[in-house]
Amino acid sequence: MSPLRVQQVSHAEAHVAIHDVRQRVFVQEQGIDAALERDALDPVCAHVLALDADGHPVGTGRLAPDGRIGRMAVLAAYRGHGIGEALLEALVQAGRQLGLAELHLHAQLPARDFYARQGFLPEGPEFEEAGIGHQQMRRRLQAVSAIDSRVEAVAITTAIIHRARRRLWLHSRQLDPGLLDAPPVQAALRRFVTARHDKQLRVIVHDAAAIASAGAPLLALFQRLPSVIQFREVADPIDRALASACLLNDAGDFYFRLIGHRLDGESAIALPARSQPFEQQLQRVWDRSRECSELRALGI
Repeated sequence: MSPLRVQQVSHAEAHVAIHDVRQRVFVQEQGIDAALERDALDPVCAHVLALDADGHPVGTGRLAPDGRIGRMAVLAAYRGHGIGEALLEALVQAGRQLGLAELHLHAQLPARDFYARQGFLPEGPEFEEAGIGHQQMRRRLQAVSAIDSRVEAVAITTAIIHRARRRLWLHSRQLDPGLLDAPPVQAALRRFVTARHDKQLRVIVHDAAAIASAGAPLLALFQRLPSVIQFREVADPIDRALASACLLNDAGDFYFRLIGHRLDGESAIALPARSQPFEQQLQRVWDRSRECSELRALGI
């Protein structure tokens, strides 16, 4: 894939490039009515454009004044190379510059996991728009979000793992069956721990023997990559009394549950000031806990 750049552009100056990409993706590829590709919002939206090494437009997206992200499109030949993620990140940054409190979007159903990996949480039922199934999704930029359902829990867990740079922290009494073994979460974990550059996942548990008996999927990864995944079991009586659970990364993202066996809790994306106290607490618990060397030899 040739080098490319993503930049914010004005509709007045770049409308030919913007609509060329949208026409090829939405109208020619997806069969959407050409009359729906353009609307009166285009001139007042913030637009981003992805250009290849020769300056040809290969992707685009827009941010409306009310915080709605839309018209996300990447040419078929350029998909799977991180262009959509770069476009979305540029739109998030545009939203921050505009002082927006949150962003929302209507995701085509096949793209839900893509937006979830970037911290957008699903809300409400699925619906149809322009003849295609969609899901409303939302990401807060300046505050925490409440997590109230398994769907939201899987989405935020996937996002935190996916967005981690070098380090992940996980405090879970028994590795959260039904959450950490969800397919999107497992895919994000495998991607994180098998990346070529140095990464580290620190896991704090309360009952290593019970986890060994259950044979959680994360243990298989631990056996394969013990230098990347480290397990410790709480030893201090104060730590053993902790009922909470927490997942956080080094990008300022966290998901905290006061009652660890339940999925409802609070989360945030890119809020390091809120994430840092949780990390400091987990570091103290880690330092007081014992290494679970016996888990390395499990026959799973």
